Amino acid sequence: MRHQFYDRPGWRRAAIPYARIALGAAFLSGIASRFGLWGANVGYGNFANFVKATAEVNAFMPAFTIPFLAWAATVAELVLGIGLIIGVWSRWVALGSAALLFLFGVAMAISFGLKSPLDYSVFSASAAALLLALHPSRSPLETS
Repeated sequence: MRHQFYDRPGWRRAAIPYARIALGAAFLSGIASRFGLWGANVGYGNFANFVKATAEVNAFMPAFTIPFLAWAATVAELVLGIGLIIGVWSRWVALGSAALLFLFGVAMAISFGLKSPLDYSVFSASAAALLLALHPSRSPLETS
């Protein structure tokens, strides 16, 4: 029986690290932007601009919660981004990533309408993270 190219074990082995690294890099790139590491006029450019954007995305939240939400998102993205890239506790890190992205997408939908998180592929990224969480791991660091 002839196998399709995507049925080969090499493709399956490559898909999981690709998804982990892509999601992890996206989280870390966002952090780099909010601290100006991509440049002052690229992305957020600085943390104050990120806090303003956090307020817009979470327009339904009380103003006093916004700095906490900005820092909580930053810490979560840092921990999850590093965890995804190095592959430690893959299942829990991927599940946390899926949940964080889902909450971000819901907040965007509430504040800007459903088109916004769809245009930015937030739910797609959340679904990819959920698929990573459901994938059986053979990592010695896995503690599922």
